[in-house]
Amino acid sequence: MALLTVRAAAEQLGVAYSTLKRWVHTGHVRTIRTEGGHHRIADAEIARLLARQQPEAGRRKAVPAGDDESLGGLSARNRLHGFIDEVRIDGLLAQVRLRVGDQSLTAVITADAVRALKLRRGDDALAIIKSTEVMIARAGQPRPAAVRRVRKRAAGTR
Repeated sequence: MALLTVRAAAEQLGVAYSTLKRWVHTGHVRTIRTEGGHHRIADAEIARLLARQQPEAGRRKAVPAGDDESLGGLSARNRLHGFIDEVRIDGLLAQVRLRVGDQSLTAVITADAVRALKLRRGDDALAIIKSTEVMIARAGQPRPAAVRRVRKRAAGTR
């Protein structure tokens, strides 16, 4: 697997360096990071991007984000664009891992839905999130003494 610098990859794709760099930072292009933190792009990723630039005759043209009329009637506004990192089918259910930027999102859906949508690793996909509950956690746990002080104040004692 050959790895190219962002500048060399931009040259091969026929796009400006700044454009490819923006694609990298928004998660549209998969990269490998060097120990020094520099992005390198695999030749397989270049081939995938070239295929997207020159769609085949029978292939549906990619729809830009926000222009998809079929999703216009949905009340869910949290839409994350990414690509499928992994698809696992086991019985009636399937696990689909979507990569959005440098984050991963896992969805459990029916195996029938995976087959109907023809989801495959490397395909572009859209996660639509509709939730009635949002949970937030902090990385570190609060100190027990601080928790006791907060609870005492809330109860009106000192």
